[in-house]
Amino acid sequence: MGRGVGRVNESETKFEAATMDDVAILICAHGSRDGDAITELEALATGMRRRLPHREIGAAYLEFARPTIREGLEALVARGARRIHALPAMLFAAGHVKNDLPWELNSFAADHKGVELAYGRDLGIDARLLAAARARIEAAEKVSPRAIARKDTLLLVIGRGTNDPDANGNIAKIARMLWEGMGFGYATVGYSGVAQPLTPDALAYALRLGFKRIVVFPYFLFTGVLVKRIYAATDEAAAHPETEILKASYLNDHPEVLDTFIDHLAEIGRGENLMNCRLCKYRERLVGYESAVGTPQVGHHLHVRGIGTDADHRHDHERGHDHGHDHHDHGHRRDSK
Repeated sequence: MGRGVGRVNESETKFEAATMDDVAILICAHGSRDGDAITELEALATGMRRRLPHREIGAAYLEFARPTIREGLEALVARGARRIHALPAMLFAAGHVKNDLPWELNSFAADHKGVELAYGRDLGIDARLLAAARARIEAAEKVSPRAIARKDTLLLVIGRGTNDPDANGNIAKIARMLWEGMGFGYATVGYSGVAQPLTPDALAYALRLGFKRIVVFPYFLFTGVLVKRIYAATDEAAAHPETEILKASYLNDHPEVLDTFIDHLAEIGRGENLMNCRLCKYRERLVGYESAVGTPQVGHHLHVRGIGTDADHRHDHERGHDHGHDHHDHGHRRDSK
C-alpha cells in the first residue's frame, strides 16, 4: 500500500454499484475536545445514512472523542461487516490522512485478516465544496444591512494550518478560486495554527488594506476549538468601525459536502481513490523538506486517542477522578481541535 493511498488489504477487487450494500462505511474524523464538533460530525453521519439507507455507516475519531478508529471498525465488524470503506472526513491530505489514519487502518487489518479494508482520499479541492463555500459566504453577506459591493470586499480564508506545505497551499488555491469566481476585490489567507500567518496577523494585514468589508471564512468541515478561536479573533478585530467584518460559517453538512462524500465512496468502488502525490513531502524532495522523504508511516495521536471531550473531563472531575493524562506535544498543539 502506498502512503495513505489505496486499499489496506491490497485487494484488486472493484465493487460495482449494485453490490455495494454489503460494504460498510466508516467516516474517519480528527476528533475534538469540543462537544459541538462531535455533534456536527454525527449529524453528517446521519445525513449519510439517510442517503444510503441500506449501508452500515459508523463514525470514529483519531483523538479525544470516542469511538476511536479501531473501536469504530470493531463495531462494524461486530455488526457483520467483512468489507469496510474508510472515508476521511478531512479536507486535505496532510499528516492525518497520510500517516495517522493509514497507521490505524493497517494496524487493524493486521489483526483482522478476514476483513477487507479500502481507504478513500481526502475531500480535496472540489467544485462542490467550492459551491458550498460560496453559499456560506453569501449567507454571511445577506446578514449585513449595508450594501457593499464585492469589489470593495476582501475575502479572508482561514485554514487549519499544518506542517505539510502542499495542504497549506491548497488554502491559497481555494481563496484564489473564490476570489475570482465571486468577484471579490481581493482575497488572502491565514491559518489557525502551525502555519503562517496566524489568524490575528492575517486579520491585521487585511485591515491595513483599506477595504470597506472583510468576510472571514474558516475553511473547516466542523466547528471546534480552532473555529471558535477564529471567530473570537474576528470579534476583536471588528472593533475597527471603518471596516465591516462578517463571519461566514464553515462548511458543515451542506448538501454539496454530502455529495462530495458520496462521490468519494464511489471512487473507492471504482478503484480510483488515489491522492495527488506529486507534491507530497514524503515522496518528493521538496525544497526545505528533503529529510521527510520516506519517513515511516506511523500514528502520532496515541497520547490523546479516546480520552474524551472537555465535557467528559468536566463530568469526571466533578466526580473527583484524576485522569493523570500526559499530553505530549509530538509536534501538534494539545488544543489543536
